[in-house]
Parts: sequence; structure tokens; C-alpha cells
Amino acid sequence: MQRIEEIIEMFQSADYQETLALLIDYSEDLPELPERFVENRDNGFNQVHECETPVFIFIEVQNDKVDIFADVPEESPTVRGLVSILVSAFDGATTSEIEEAPADLLMQLGLAQKLGIRRVRGLSAVYAMIKNEVKKQKAGS
Repeated sequence: MQRIEEIIEMFQSADYQETLALLIDYSEDLPELPERFVENRDNGFNQVHECETPVFIFIEVQNDKVDIFADVPEESPTVRGLVSILVSAFDGATTSEIEEAPADLLMQLGLAQKLGIRRVRGLSAVYAMIKNEVKKQKAGS
């Protein structure tokens, strides 16, 4: 998938300061959670509990196309940026593209060395949730 490859290349070539700037840019690009998901978020549904920051992920699969919606507080720009990377990479992708996405995507991004393992663990949980939910919805259709 070309989007993933472009994101990997951008982060691999970035130093620590550039990585932080990229994450801030991504955090600002995360779309607002659609109103239809707000009640579920407020009731604690679809929260990624492995994240210290409240992160909510909602997945819709229609006609083999995946739509990803996320909610992360603006007060957590780094985490918001990390989640926005995954939304940017996979929103609008096909179920097959997500299933075939590299298992080591987060290592390829090189974020563990720059941001620490705790943040990468949370992001890994978000990535796993996206992949698992897509697989579950695909099997159910």
C-alpha cells in the first residue's frame, strides 16, 4: 500500500524533532468523531484500554471498504498524532489491504527508539484493534 510506504519513509528519515513536528501535524489532521459515535464513546465503548490516554476507535466496513474513526483528546497531541497516522494510512483501504499490512509496521516507522516503548505499546494495541475489528466485520458479512 503506497500510503503506508510513504508514511514509513517519512518517519524513518526524520530525527527526533522532525518526528515530534510530524506527530503534531498528524494530530491536527485527525477528523472530529462523527456525532453518531459520540454516545458510544461517552459510554466507554470501543476504548483502547492499553492506552494511558483515552483512545476510541470505530470501524465500519461496507462493500469491502474500511472507514476508521477515532477520538483522542486534543490535550494529548503525541498520542493523537500516532492514532492519526493509522487513520491516515488505513481509512478508505480495502479489508485485504488492512489484513496484508505489515505486522511490524510500528517497528518500520522507527517510533520506539524516538518515543519510548509505552507509547508504542498503546499504538500497537490501536493497530491490533483495527486489524481485528476489520477481520471480525469481514467474517460477519
